[in-house]
Amino acid sequence: MKKIIRKIGRLFHHIGLFFDKWLITPITKLILIVMNFFKNNSKNIDRFAGKKSTLLIISMILAFIVFVWTDKESNIMIDQYAEILSDQQVTAVYNEELYVVEGLPDTVDITLVGQRRHIFLAKQSPAKGVSVDLTGLKPGNHKVTLKYTQRLKSLDYKLDPENVTVTIYEKVSDTRTLTYDVLHKDNLDKKLYISDIELDRTDVIIKGAEYKLKQVASVKALVDVNEIPNPKAGEIELKDVPLVAYDTDGMILDDVEIVPKTVKAKLTITSPSKEVPIKVIPKGDLAFGRSIKSMVLSSTLVTIYGEQAAVDEIEQLEVEIDTKGLAKDKEYHVTLKKPSGITELSTKTLTIKLTLDDSITKEFENIAIQFKNLGNNYKVQALTDDDRQVTVVVSGSSDVVKKVESTSIKPYIDLKDYGVGTHEVEVQVSGDDLKLNYESKTKKVKIVITKK
Repeated sequence: MKKIIRKIGRLFHHIGLFFDKWLITPITKLILIVMNFFKNNSKNIDRFAGKKSTLLIISMILAFIVFVWTDKESNIMIDQYAEILSDQQVTAVYNEELYVVEGLPDTVDITLVGQRRHIFLAKQSPAKGVSVDLTGLKPGNHKVTLKYTQRLKSLDYKLDPENVTVTIYEKVSDTRTLTYDVLHKDNLDKKLYISDIELDRTDVIIKGAEYKLKQVASVKALVDVNEIPNPKAGEIELKDVPLVAYDTDGMILDDVEIVPKTVKAKLTITSPSKEVPIKVIPKGDLAFGRSIKSMVLSSTLVTIYGEQAAVDEIEQLEVEIDTKGLAKDKEYHVTLKKPSGITELSTKTLTIKLTLDDSITKEFENIAIQFKNLGNNYKVQALTDDDRQVTVVVSGSSDVVKKVESTSIKPYIDLKDYGVGTHEVEVQVSGDDLKLNYESKTKKVKIVITKK
């Protein structure tokens, strides 16, 4: 044991001699040399240090050192740069089958701070983006922190917003009846009509927070006419028709999940049409002593297109022209109006050449009075023989009046809104030829209405 201790002692002795020879002794000698130099030359050093040029040189050296140090530090500060990455997508991690999250922003802005080259590299290199982990959180309100994962650690970043309050709801489901709406219907060829739409399912499942599902008033498939390739009469199938949920105000509810998201729709496109005559109706009395001799139309027939029910109902297309105070021939240019339910007319405009003539009159006697608009529970009877028939005065061009038959003249009384009792009712007259004027000599007749 003593031998080991002696060996260790000799080792430290040699180490001490090494440091003494090569480190302590040289440094000590250098210090002594410097001290002796300053001691022996103190007067010369004082004179040298006291010179203005010496002080100036020392000041310049110190100023240069300070400048170099400050410039280095300022370069570090100036090289700092900031850039904003706008609308960065936020990803939430949670069980989407069980929960619904509200209050989480779709996007945030990220401010990156650092050197330009680092920011440039950060923008070029893929990042994991902005995320928030909601795993393990129960239904209710929670304040959570958004995180941004960037591969470069040399950058600082700040999120706007960084902390948000989210509300977690349990996800529930319900079944709703599916209907449809037709978008851009006016873009369809006016001669075509969508007569039927058949969806490949009648109901869908909606999912979301319970309070949101209570707001759903309807779920509709949006059938877009613009998505129909080459529209024509026949059956057309549209795929991937989107579904949307609406509230009672007709606003779309984005927070409601619809299963499935799309459906198929089969459209039946028809082109209901019919050719009907054009009937010109003069409105207003002509100048005194004048009558209509002829009306020449640029087209007497027009083809109407539209809903089948509307097309079936229309027997003629009526066109009115203003003849009040007219004393000479006139040419009318009329734009035809589409009746309700009619989408297109084969003829858009009509030219009417009206020829006038001197007016004559002719009387037609003992023409029976007709009754119109009498209720089904009533019956009517003229009070006297004079109340059953009237004399009608027809006025117009001589060429037209000569061709009039008494069967084309129809005096009538309108019994709408009349009930049981004795009534005095105004006599009105209509005729087949609208170029003529019809007037009853007897202005009013008495009738009795009784219940059946």
